[in-house]
Amino acid sequence: MASADDPYADADTRAATRVAGALRRARQARDAGRLVSAEVAYEEALKAAEAAWTTDTERAAIAGELGLCELALQRHREAAGHLAQSLEHPGALSPWIHRRVQEGLQSAGKRVATFYVTTNPPGAEVFLDGEALGHIEPVHEVFLDPGDHTARARLEGHADAVRSFSAEAGQSHALVLKLRRAPEPVAKAPEAAPPPARPAAPAPPAPSPLPLAELRLGGVALTTATAAAGVVLLLRAAVLRDDLAERDVALRRQGWDSSVCQGANGSPTCAELRGLREERNRLGALGAAALVTSGVFATATVAWFLTDPSPAGGEPVRQGVRVVPVMTGNQAALSVQGTF
Repeated sequence: MASADDPYADADTRAATRVAGALRRARQARDAGRLVSAEVAYEEALKAAEAAWTTDTERAAIAGELGLCELALQRHREAAGHLAQSLEHPGALSPWIHRRVQEGLQSAGKRVATFYVTTNPPGAEVFLDGEALGHIEPVHEVFLDPGDHTARARLEGHADAVRSFSAEAGQSHALVLKLRRAPEPVAKAPEAAPPPARPAAPAPPAPSPLPLAELRLGGVALTTATAAAGVVLLLRAAVLRDDLAERDVALRRQGWDSSVCQGANGSPTCAELRGLREERNRLGALGAAALVTSGVFATATVAWFLTDPSPAGGEPVRQGVRVVPVMTGNQAALSVQGTF
């Protein structure tokens, strides 16, 4: 009966019961030749014994029987591990079981490779083919199937040590995993401050705007004045032409012939007619010249408007317009070239 002063007595009793029950089932299956069932029951008994308050002697006996069962199933690596665990406590086994365990370990050792794993510095956690072996200190015996394997050691403050190797059946080797101390992190130097930006150079003063408004107004005024003068002169020339035509008709009715005025003739009538013709021609030429001049001023004024289309008098927009005067023997004009 459990004592009231021992709160763990019931738990220990239940754990011991689980170990005894699993061990009984394992031995029954072994005696009946059901080795697979026996292996499962032995593993259950060993796990329960490691978790309970059992002695090394009890755990060694269970590991030995489990190893012999695995050897019969030709699971040589697992058998070697459990048989070696059992022999760590030789006094826990009867002489007959001890001899069987030794013979079984020798038989399994011929089919597997034995490695004695250690780390430098000691106490590193070791992984063998991805399976954790725990913290190795100082030496850990491990059995491996023949073939290629990879070992990794991990320790805080050190870089991982990784080693790949090959295992041969029946061979024993020492496997030392040396870890190097990880380098101290280097403090990053502060970045240099960028040089102060130079102040931007002042923009050059804008050129004074051209007096385009005055030029436009002057161009419009000159164009209008010269056009009006040309019209007046041409009208006066037309009046004189009509007067000459009327005088010519009147003189012809009186029997006068214009041929009498050809050559040097001092007739007052001829002198008068000659004066009217000269005045008519002069007024016509002046009127035509005034109209041509008006056209020149008009073209220049249009060019000034096209050069700066801004009505508000802002910054002029240069369009590349060029005005070129063109003169012939009897005509005068302006040629406007560029982009409109």
